[in-house]
Amino acid sequence: MDTEQASWGIEPVPERLRVLGFTDTLLLWGNLSISLLVIVIGPLLVPALSLKAAFGAILVGALAGNLLLGLAGLIGADARVPGMVLLRAPLGRRGSYLPTVVNVIQNLGWSTFELLIISSAAATLSDQVFDFRARWLWAVLFGAISIGLGFLGPVGFVRRYVKKFAAWAVLASIVYLTWWVLDKSDLHAFWSTGGKGGLTFAGGVDLVIASVISWTPLAADYTRFARTRRGAFWGTSVGYFFPTLWCLGIGCLLALARNIGAPEEIPAAVAAGSAGILALLALTVDESDEAFADIYSTAVSIQNLVPQLPQRLLIVLVGGIATLGAIVMDLRNYQDFLFLLGSFFVPLFGVLLADWLLRGAHYSRRDIFDGPAFRFELIGAWVIGFCLYQWLSPVGPSWWTDLVQHTSPGHAAWTASLPSFAAAFGLSALAGLVRRPKLGLARA
Repeated sequence: MDTEQASWGIEPVPERLRVLGFTDTLLLWGNLSISLLVIVIGPLLVPALSLKAAFGAILVGALAGNLLLGLAGLIGADARVPGMVLLRAPLGRRGSYLPTVVNVIQNLGWSTFELLIISSAAATLSDQVFDFRARWLWAVLFGAISIGLGFLGPVGFVRRYVKKFAAWAVLASIVYLTWWVLDKSDLHAFWSTGGKGGLTFAGGVDLVIASVISWTPLAADYTRFARTRRGAFWGTSVGYFFPTLWCLGIGCLLALARNIGAPEEIPAAVAAGSAGILALLALTVDESDEAFADIYSTAVSIQNLVPQLPQRLLIVLVGGIATLGAIVMDLRNYQDFLFLLGSFFVPLFGVLLADWLLRGAHYSRRDIFDGPAFRFELIGAWVIGFCLYQWLSPVGPSWWTDLVQHTSPGHAAWTASLPSFAAAFGLSALAGLVRRPKLGLARA
């Protein structure tokens, strides 16, 4: 049964394999939320914003983002299929291919970022202890470890790795990082200092939402193995919410107290502190969770396009590509990457949620696998939501932002995420209500 769970494809997960309880889901998402790539969002918020405004943006963005993430987990537990397969219901079988390609690209990017951070931390650790760096070698090693974790699948990963080992490393790393940051923080001075500009409160909210919402396309990949919809919702939303608040808060203080603003700077700074070597080791283990999730979900997403390809082969191929990327690339334009993800996935989830609710808050196997090839009206709602986000807050390659500039963009007085979500949700609901009577007449 373990082998069957580990490599389950795109068909609905049967009852006998739905074994993840609330605590399992809580631990999974709690571990995934604690990451250097979450912590480093803090320096994107301050000192552009005041610490007070940054904390407000974190709270608002985390509440909104984790509500959507929890709902994505709930829908995944209801339909019992992976996230990209789930999108066949609102967008059509072939219509789901477009977000699948986008999701594969974003997951490859995240996988590469994670392995880059892990290899940098391990190289710093080995340099401190053995006077031996060789970051490329550590990238290869942890790429192989991430592939091995991918072979376990969500159930094996939680029960064999997270519960028995990773959760303790995560706890150790976050406790040390909290002490290390607070040790150099003048909280009273930070709290009373104003922001320097360059980012609005609305932009800060969007940045936090984008960091959380990037997980919504992956949520069902894991919650399809959950026992209940309620456990999936609360385990996902609560599990990711509180550690996110903590990590983003640490990131803000990290920027103000130690003047660190890039992920690759953190390992060397941590290693320089007392007990730094042990903390760095814990951080290295901690980051493996995210690398596993991104590599596994990339493989499962590709199966929406080519279901006949073996999942384990895809995990090996994806892990290899991410490892190569970690060796040759660096982290640049991280903020733009997050905003771009938000503009894609915030309205996409609005479309999914509206369609799911209109179907009675339940997707059957027929809804997912026997629908039309395309549902152009809902694809259009997604595109309109994306365009609204980009008009309110343009982000992306220079050729795109130059093109958008002709429409006089930049009108987001509060946030681009919520209007984008509302537009996609509202248009999808309207399309569904118009379509429902026609379906009734056709059946009659």
